[in-house]
Amino acid sequence: MRISTEPLTPESWPTLERLFGANGACGGCWCMHWRMQRGADWEREKGARNKRALKRLVTAGRAYGLFAYAKGEPVGWCCLGPRQDFPRLLRSRVLKSNAGLEAWAVVCFYIPARHRGQGIAGALARAAVRYARSRGASCIEGYPVRRGADATARYPATFAFTGVVRVFERAGLREVTPQDVQRPIYRRRFLRRKEDRK
Repeated sequence: MRISTEPLTPESWPTLERLFGANGACGGCWCMHWRMQRGADWEREKGARNKRALKRLVTAGRAYGLFAYAKGEPVGWCCLGPRQDFPRLLRSRVLKSNAGLEAWAVVCFYIPARHRGQGIAGALARAAVRYARSRGASCIEGYPVRRGADATARYPATFAFTGVVRVFERAGLREVTPQDVQRPIYRRRFLRRKEDRK
């Protein structure tokens, strides 16, 4: 499958609506899981409230993401942005990072079932690296699920929404998980151009 990628813009909100469908990608999330403030009630927010919250962010240019297209149709989505944009990530004990304030994170992939297994997540991860670098990130991180002893086992999409290891490795990220952190952390640092260092 020939895959192209395009960044999210306020004008592409209808594309996101169409791709996510009535369930908001999964369980009414609307890519708000990592944006939840401390004390927020997920059961109350999921669904229509999450959709409205994300739309406000997109309209204001404060949400970042990438679409994957095949034959002109949206077939996948990747949510990314500065780590500071994701309060739940910053509070996570199992994903604490020393990457710094200019780090970006890939926090979610959504690929409808009929399009999985065709390299879409990989294309999105590579595009995320390019996009984060173009926006001035110092590095980009991913938080994949790691397979157990059975390397051939497939993860249910519900549990693999942050991606799998091989997707990030093929995009040039390498494991940097500290000893006291339980979940894998993968990172790719970007070299600063001379004009950026002035």
